[in-house]
Amino acid sequence: MSFSREQLEKLTHQAIDAARTAGELIAEHRNQAITIGQKALGTSQASQIITDVDHKAQAVILEQLLPSLKDYDLALLSEEAPDDGRRHNKPAFWCIDPMDGTLAFANNKPGFSVSISLVARNGSPLIGVVYDPVEKTTYHALHNQGAFKNNHPITPPQLDMNRPLTLRTDYSFQSDTRLQQTQSGLETIADRIGVEGAEIEFHIGAVSNACSVLEEPNTCYFKYPRPDASGGSLWDYAATACICQEAGAVASDIFGNPMDLNRVDSTFMNHRGLLFAGHKMLAKEIIALNERLNHDYNKSSQE
Repeated sequence: MSFSREQLEKLTHQAIDAARTAGELIAEHRNQAITIGQKALGTSQASQIITDVDHKAQAVILEQLLPSLKDYDLALLSEEAPDDGRRHNKPAFWCIDPMDGTLAFANNKPGFSVSISLVARNGSPLIGVVYDPVEKTTYHALHNQGAFKNNHPITPPQLDMNRPLTLRTDYSFQSDTRLQQTQSGLETIADRIGVEGAEIEFHIGAVSNACSVLEEPNTCYFKYPRPDASGGSLWDYAATACICQEAGAVASDIFGNPMDLNRVDSTFMNHRGLLFAGHKMLAKEIIALNERLNHDYNKSSQE
């Protein structure tokens, strides 16, 4: 089944409504007592924490989107529900993170967002919707129709020679053995492209980190491949991949290939890493950096 433009537009509006409804619910609970639990998913604290608000946000999203499963023959993948595998047999599937950045929410800090995407069976993102409950900001994109922030077209910022090259990434990277090599590599890239130095900033929230490349000049977000069950999951990146691609930015795996957004054997993205960058020249440099560091990393692991 292929989707007409009219059908995708209708599904986009449904996803936007669902994301905003969930976001408003999350905002209402921000300063209230919450129940915090732990789930057996991933290896980092950020991937294992869950609150009752995550479940409530998922419930309001599903209330609005479940009818579309029958109407359009869709499957469903959501962070707070088991993967039933139907995403591999249907024309497309909803890929939902009711609240990305739960750790930030639990600590009452910015960095949490609602993320909803429609992904084709071949792994191509068709729709991407992100809602930030703190800033009350909506990002959305539709395949071949562009990307928008609060209904205004998004254009990634150009390189600013007076600002540093900035990698925004997760706190887990602080313990990565490639941290210092990455800092040195970023400084080399900054010198090559002519910007003022390089820095690494650590922020909670894969979705907000990815969106930052559309807001801040010289900003990128990437993760190297990892051998363990980590690196974020499909629902962390599907919506922002669509939004960034439609905006003209780069959203790929760390090797420059399309993200594997309907991975058969897992929902984790650790196998090929990922890359978001607002500028294609910057993305090319980061891909080359990864190839060098990945070669050195694999060589040292075998010794």
